[in-house]
Amino acid sequence: MAATKTFHYNSIDSTGRKTKGTVEAANEAAATHMLRQRGEVPLELTAAGQGLNMDIKIPGLGNRVKLKDLAVFARQFATMTASGMSLLRSLAILEEQTSAAPLKRAVAEVRADVSGGVSLSSAMAKHAKVFPRLMVAMVRAGEAGGMIDQALEQIAASMEKDTALRGKIKGALTYPAIVLSFTFVLIAAVLIFIVPVFEAMFQNLGGELPGITQFLVDTSHNMWWIGPLVLTIGITLGVVYKRQSRDNPKFRLAVDRIKLRMPVFGSLFGKLAMSRFSRNLGLLLNVGVPVMQALAVVGETTGNEVINLAMHDVQSAVRDGQPMSSAMRRHKVFPEMVTQMIEVGEESGQISQMLDKVADFYDREVDSAAESLTASIEPIMVLVMGSVVGGMVICLYLPMFTIYQNIQG
Repeated sequence: MAATKTFHYNSIDSTGRKTKGTVEAANEAAATHMLRQRGEVPLELTAAGQGLNMDIKIPGLGNRVKLKDLAVFARQFATMTASGMSLLRSLAILEEQTSAAPLKRAVAEVRADVSGGVSLSSAMAKHAKVFPRLMVAMVRAGEAGGMIDQALEQIAASMEKDTALRGKIKGALTYPAIVLSFTFVLIAAVLIFIVPVFEAMFQNLGGELPGITQFLVDTSHNMWWIGPLVLTIGITLGVVYKRQSRDNPKFRLAVDRIKLRMPVFGSLFGKLAMSRFSRNLGLLLNVGVPVMQALAVVGETTGNEVINLAMHDVQSAVRDGQPMSSAMRRHKVFPEMVTQMIEVGEESGQISQMLDKVADFYDREVDSAAESLTASIEPIMVLVMGSVVGGMVICLYLPMFTIYQNIQG
């Protein structure tokens, strides 16, 4: 007999009454099926034991809509519309359920616009900072084809996969970030607390300090202004980088080119970009978004300016009657396998299915790359940390040899 898990759920029945509780099932799909058999629409379903897997919120830095919140919103919206609930009723429930303040405000305004006769996609398009362009385009295509519930379902699935991919990337980068941070803290502690002790000892014993040791002593004396200066420069560079990344396409293009050429992380970033590109383009074409509009949208949703720039050229080529695959071959950012799969899709009339297969392939590649990166970077970071700390210790003990020679003489 298959092992069962406990799932906590929030649901709503046909009368609009909300309930919460727990259900025992083999997996999430089985738990959802059990709730629907009872006549309940699950709004949220969480496996027991995942309650500690939460984001740390810093006051003043939480005024953004996270992809995870959007994924939950899209999944709940898709579930309610698929059950036959009206858009206005669904939006009213989502407004009440949503905890992220920016998303809550946007949903309230979207509901007001929809009640006034505005289409859902047009209402969502007014909130470009909350609802991604990909989401708006798919909702608009779903409205045109009378399959908005299917469009929302695909949006939810895409966002959930993107959230999982981002989590894996963050997991791969967390270890080196922690080690580097700890190394900087350790260097500061040695300079502030340890070096002065050795300096006093050297002064009592006499002798001339080697140049590298003298440099450490001088740095220790000036830590009162070096520390705040380094911290200020770091914060300033972070703010400038964030602003330039948001407002300057040329800066984003230069940064993304560097990312793709990085010796260790470049392959991972490239695979992640290909996964997003393939999945997003396949989703847009699958719900009936016109090719030219899909190419315009997908360039802005991959998070990579190199691909976005390539999409402008591909758009022009497709507009002139050239196949998409031949236009993409002119850009090295697209691997040969991707262009070949798209070419097969063009010839067979199944381009969206081929793009889904490409996306699945790169999802697996990202998983493998993230695991191998984590495994390979651990010894490198330990070596870096040991070299820095060991080098400082050697510098502090170098004068001992000179002092010993003077005593012997």
